[in-house]
Amino acid sequence: MDKYNTEKSKALFFETKKYLVDGVSSSFHKAKNEEYPICMTHGKGSHMYDVDGNDYIDYVAGFGPMILGYAPEPVNAAVREQLEKGSQFSTPTEDLCRLAKKLTEIIPCAEMVSFQSSGTEANMHAWRVARAHTGKMKIVKFEGQYHGWADEQKVTIGADSIDELGPKSNINKLMNTAGQRLDTTNDILVAPWNDAESLEAILDAHDDIAAVLMEPYMCDEGPILPKEGYLQAVKDMCEKHGVLLIFDEVITGFRLSLGGAQQYFGVTPDLAIFGKAIAGGFSLSMICGRKELMEKVHPSGTFNATPIAVAASLATIAELEKPGTYEKMDALGKKLTDGLMELGKKHGIKVYANHHNAICQLQLGIDRAPEDFRDCLKNVDRKSYDKLFLLATQYGVRLTSARGRIYISTAHTESDIDKTLEIFDFIFPMLKK
Repeated sequence: MDKYNTEKSKALFFETKKYLVDGVSSSFHKAKNEEYPICMTHGKGSHMYDVDGNDYIDYVAGFGPMILGYAPEPVNAAVREQLEKGSQFSTPTEDLCRLAKKLTEIIPCAEMVSFQSSGTEANMHAWRVARAHTGKMKIVKFEGQYHGWADEQKVTIGADSIDELGPKSNINKLMNTAGQRLDTTNDILVAPWNDAESLEAILDAHDDIAAVLMEPYMCDEGPILPKEGYLQAVKDMCEKHGVLLIFDEVITGFRLSLGGAQQYFGVTPDLAIFGKAIAGGFSLSMICGRKELMEKVHPSGTFNATPIAVAASLATIAELEKPGTYEKMDALGKKLTDGLMELGKKHGIKVYANHHNAICQLQLGIDRAPEDFRDCLKNVDRKSYDKLFLLATQYGVRLTSARGRIYISTAHTESDIDKTLEIFDFIFPMLKK
């Protein structure tokens, strides 16, 4: 099996660095352990193609949005039709009404919806709604969970060690980027996820909490499933203390099920945040929840729910609603993760892999499901995963860096899975060198 030549990507990256900060448009677009990222020319279905002519089976999905794969014709057709009518109106449209109505029909908590353009903006909006409704300012978030790039959002989203996090009873507020205002963390309380007792202690100790905010399936660092009964326990605690429960479903929305993680796990929050896969690759996000909450804050934004994004979202939902769509993605995820577990046994490498409809997980150094973020920090072999990420790229498989998160799309095929497992069978022995 031949390693890919990517010299054109290398040259283009260093040329771009002369004009663009870091040579990429987002810090997510280059892994910390990459000398240079791969420069792509186009994507089609479940594959992407680089400037050197290499063909990659893709499991990154644009970091989540491409649930129908790249350049899906139903979405392209809807967007082309809308382009002929206009791309930006700053007025309501019939399609906007259709989309808002459809979302309230398919998402359990959604009595009303409100649109933004990005996950960061939608989180800001949801936090403001919670504070407006309760008259309280504090937000409980969980260590290792990402909710956007704003000052008070990007707090303790990761760590290099458990020591860096500090004790569970008093978790350190870690800043992630230069220029963050420290005082914006004054209203943030950080809790360990998947630990009901620790959360209850925080709720008991504070009477000024507006909301508890969480990824219901912790995907940004992990991934880590909620323990049996944990989500319901959190909901019960929030109701007891008069605190709103917010699910950040920017990743899980439309991937675990059409109604998101709240439908998949059967626990309905007060508010939820959706993005990424909602419009099949176009920029759209939203918050949704009970009518009495949603009417508290009226959002602004020039590019909120443009006609292009609305058309793309309606087309995406129509494809996902087709019978058997999620069953197919789940079956492909099972084939992939079962195969990865078998390869781990074959090559004497500790591997844990699991699948949940359009999201799969892969961790090295551990052969069981991780319980929480600290378990991942202590027992998951991140260095080996970083090495695997580079090797997979060199032989034609695109993975998300660091996280162990694998995205399945409706465009993936059994042939893609077979080829992926063949490549992993080849590169797994290299992890021991």
